[in-house]
Amino acid sequence: MDYRRFGNRIVARIDRGEELCASVLELAERENIRLAGVYGLGASDDVTLGVFDTSAKVYNREHYTGTAYELGSVTGNLSRQDGAPYLHLHAVIGNPAKGECHAGHLNSAVISATCELIIDVIDGEAGRRFSEEVGLNLYEF
Repeated sequence: MDYRRFGNRIVARIDRGEELCASVLELAERENIRLAGVYGLGASDDVTLGVFDTSAKVYNREHYTGTAYELGSVTGNLSRQDGAPYLHLHAVIGNPAKGECHAGHLNSAVISATCELIIDVIDGEAGRRFSEEVGLNLYEF
């Protein structure tokens, strides 16, 4: 990963073979990001997406591999939970040649070509707290 910081905005490139989520969490630790918006695009041939089942309160995960997928949209946020960086990203992936398109919570994506991200750092902090009612880690102010 390579990046440059311009005030409260970080422009990042994640390279082939690097895992997107781990790279962003490492950057958040290095730059001491407490709260931020994240968005970008790229390509991967090894992606895991999750869709939350609100009744069962569990994520159903699907692993997509063996073909080239465009990361058509990566969007979400960075916050903190128990002092550690907490990443909440969603992604839309697709392969127009195969007529495939999938979306969900981004659990992992190994970059196959490149990934370009913009991270808008927000002055302030929001934590995360697990909600028994919902079954998710929700913002805590």
